[in-house]
Amino acid sequence: MLLGEYAHTVDDKGRFIMPTKLRDALHDGFIITKGLDGCLYMYDIEQWHILEEKLAALPMSNRSARDFVRFIVSGATDNNYDKQGRVLLPTTLREFAKLDKDIVIAGAGTHAEIWNADEWKKKQQQIMDNGIDALAEQMSDFGI
Repeated sequence: MLLGEYAHTVDDKGRFIMPTKLRDALHDGFIITKGLDGCLYMYDIEQWHILEEKLAALPMSNRSARDFVRFIVSGATDNNYDKQGRVLLPTTLREFAKLDKDIVIAGAGTHAEIWNADEWKKKQQQIMDNGIDALAEQMSDFGI
């Protein structure tokens, strides 16, 4: 499970240092792809295979399913960190998520999210403004 919130920076070459706690969880490699809400998603190999199976099961006759698969899979990149713990983000992914300097890596259980730090703050504020208690009540529909 990927947990925690980590502030980092992207260097001029498009690299960031993987937080040590996440590095331990992602030692066999990981996939980074476009995510929802303007962030990137980072999956360990096992979770990525689970997602791939679910995507492969979608009906290709459904336009929304095809578009979703295109969005997730076309942006995906197989990745690992170097000896210094740095991860190289491809330009297309950096541009998609507006990752130019300050970033936040946020654990989201089955995956982690990589956010532009300002966008992360806005998203957190939006969640609070919409009412975390009301959101929690809605989660009861999902058994939480």
